[in-house]
Formats: sequence, structure tokens, C-alpha cells
Amino acid sequence: MEIYYVEDDSDIADMVKKYLEEKGCKVTVYHTIARARQALQVCVPTIVLIDLNMPDGQGENLCRWIRGKWKALPVIFLTVRGDSGDIVSGFQSGADDYVVKPFDLDVLYSRMQALLRRTGNVTKNYLSCGGIVMDLDRRTVSDHSEEVDLSAVEYELLLFLMQNEGKTVTRERILEQVWDVHGNYVNDNTLTVTMKRLRDKLGQPSCLKTVRSIGYRMEDTV
Repeated sequence: MEIYYVEDDSDIADMVKKYLEEKGCKVTVYHTIARARQALQVCVPTIVLIDLNMPDGQGENLCRWIRGKWKALPVIFLTVRGDSGDIVSGFQSGADDYVVKPFDLDVLYSRMQALLRRTGNVTKNYLSCGGIVMDLDRRTVSDHSEEVDLSAVEYELLLFLMQNEGKTVTRERILEQVWDVHGNYVNDNTLTVTMKRLRDKLGQPSCLKTVRSIGYRMEDTV
């Protein structure tokens, strides 16, 4: 379970982080909304925990932004604001659960598990590398939150590379998987042209590497 925790109180953040890491989770703490947004544009976690009162804005606004990008990504508010109006507002902004401080860590973890039992691990619906995010359910591609319009073959090419992130895939294998699997036999130059169009549309991403005389590799440089 990979968790992003948006919290400006270092003591609380450290306590929650230590507990969840003991449970086998990977936890990254962000002390501002701006840093959390930057991170989400690069990689989609399993779940996001958000404090409502942040130094650079309100957690509700971050939650709305998340909902506009990733409708199924689980979000839980962890906050001292326990009035019924705050709770209602939190759910209306898109939160899946609302936990009032102080809270029992065992209860928090149980609620996280219960939420994931309902939603499943939605990270499998997203592939990300270097700020490029593919939403497999919606078949959309975004580059640092800006949606990019790809042709069907450009999408399939990017998908194959993203599914093999960190691995060098040969030109021959790409031609077989992206074109030949559909019975469309093409020459090597077709891949070169398609790759150039894909790179242009993605703004020449540094994470898309050319391995000279062999093929290509997606590699996160962040």
C-alpha cells in the first residue's frame, strides 16, 4: 500500500508515518498542498490522507482537484475539524472517509483497509512515469495534468512502454506487440514515425529513452 499523507504538523505526520510503515505501507509526507499536487502528477498512490487546514490552502480544494483527475482514488480526511458542517462539507468535496483528530491509529488503519476492500487497489487503473499518467479505464493520457490527444496506435505504443517501465524493449518486440498482434504488418520506419509523433505530443519527455540500435525504455527520472 503506497500512501501520500498531506499534513503540516510534523509530529502527527511522523507518528502516522511510523505506524503505517510498521504495517508494511510505504508512506510519503507532504507538508504543503503544492508539493502533494506535484507528486500526484508524477505517480498515483494507493490512498491519500489529507489534513483540512494546510499552510497554502484547504484540503477540500485538493480533494476536489483529485476528484477531477482520478475519480476512484481513495481519499480520507484527517482533521481536528469535527463539526457536522465540516464533515458534510468534506464528503461533498469528494472524500471517501472523514477521521477526526485525535484518532486511534489502529482504527485509522482498519478504516483504510475497509475503504480499500470496497474500492479495490485503484493504482492498477493508472500507469505513471515522469509526469505522464495513463488512465486505463478512461483510456486517457495526461502530461503533468494536461490531457494529451493520442491516436489509437500512439496510445497502444505508450501503453506497451509504460507496462514495461524500467525495461528495454526491442524495436522488433514493439512491432510484434503493437502492430502484428492485430495482423497489421508494417515496416520498421512506421515505428520511428509513430515514436516521433508520440514524443512531440508529450513534449519530448525525458523519461522516454532511446536505446541506440536496440529499442526504447520508459524510465522515471524523478
